Amino acid sequence: MNSFGTSLKAALRSPLLPFWLVIALLPLGRSSELGTLLCLLGVALLLAREPQALSQHPGARLLLWLLAAYVGAALLSAFDAIMPGKSWSTVAGLLRYAPLGLYACFAIRRDSKLQALYVAVAVVLALWSIDAWLQALTGWSLGGHAEAERVSGIFGADNLKLGPTLAVLSPFALWVARRRWGLPGLLLAFVLMLGPVLLAGSRAAWLCYALVALGFAWHEARSPLRFAGFCLVAAVLLALAGSLAWKTSERFHARMERSMLMVQGTDQSIDTALSGRLDIWHASVGMIAAHPFNGVGVRGFRYAYPHYAPANDHFVVSAEACGVDEGACHAHQLVLEILTETGAIGLLLWLAAFVLAWRAWRRVGAAARTRAFPVTLALGVMLFPLNTHLAFYSAWWGLLFAWLLGLWCASLFVAGIPAGTAETGIPARLLKKAPPRDTCDET
Repeated sequence: MNSFGTSLKAALRSPLLPFWLVIALLPLGRSSELGTLLCLLGVALLLAREPQALSQHPGARLLLWLLAAYVGAALLSAFDAIMPGKSWSTVAGLLRYAPLGLYACFAIRRDSKLQALYVAVAVVLALWSIDAWLQALTGWSLGGHAEAERVSGIFGADNLKLGPTLAVLSPFALWVARRRWGLPGLLLAFVLMLGPVLLAGSRAAWLCYALVALGFAWHEARSPLRFAGFCLVAAVLLALAGSLAWKTSERFHARMERSMLMVQGTDQSIDTALSGRLDIWHASVGMIAAHPFNGVGVRGFRYAYPHYAPANDHFVVSAEACGVDEGACHAHQLVLEILTETGAIGLLLWLAAFVLAWRAWRRVGAAARTRAFPVTLALGVMLFPLNTHLAFYSAWWGLLFAWLLGLWCASLFVAGIPAGTAETGIPARLLKKAPPRDTCDET
């Protein structure tokens, strides 16, 4: 069996399987929490056997500090939240991200396991892309019939997350294709996923994928002149794919027609082009002004929205037609989400976490940064502030964010185990009574 098949086989065995299941089951809604539960059990068994393991792993310590900022912002917002029950239940739910990330830190101890996980995720993305191509060509996929305006793929017509998810996770597939088949493999994988990302109709996903292309162009070039050449190739591919989609796909054509309304320059045309985002952002500014310190409470945006929306706002009207006193679900922009729901305190905590992460990334060295490149790029495009976003404190997008964060902390330190430490990342003196073994095999 070749190295590709060996890596995939390794990823489908414990201890990587529980962590990989989170991604594999993402299209099936809350089923992905099965992986989270298995990771929780694995970490509980590990810490029961080796209570000092946590303090001995630098990636685990980094993860807990980063999650402390993420969860802490939500916690502080809940004390005077506009909808206390929702905010407090969200805070409680966020705690499951700690064992999820810790599992990654302890289960992915060697570079071979990290690369095996990359391969397993790339296989999932390849299956999603092939399924999306089939839906674009035939109208059907594993997720059912295509949505009227977008390709939804395996996620289904009532869950339009294919584009953002595929774009954010695409660095894993591109990385694996580059390592396995060289530059031709990288370009082929880029084109294979480009079609579904474009036809999925999410303009945020389009920008994410363009940023991924820029990231890989710089990684391949290593010089400004070659970088310009790679960017030119990427631009040509994007232009050709966009032109082909515009001529052959009614879904893409309709999406571009709406986007082109921006050039008219009126408030109404811009708001229509942005699918109502302008009204949402105006209401967000009102919430920030009224709740500057700790916001309206995490996940409280939809409940506060009617108090700050203009008269006859279509989000409020639509909600009232369904018999609920709510509005738009979230701010659709990361910085506005943090400010509206967790306030200035929350934003300061997020910025502190960013500084901590940046310093850790700089300290680990070039080899570790290269090893962590796919997940670093995925997190970078996911958090890129000049874009629209899904809700980072929601159960689904928040889970994907926490999964990437845990994998990032693990990837930085898989080869950075201190001297005198066993392969598991636990000091050898703690393992004298037991032979070395995989730290999360119990799951």
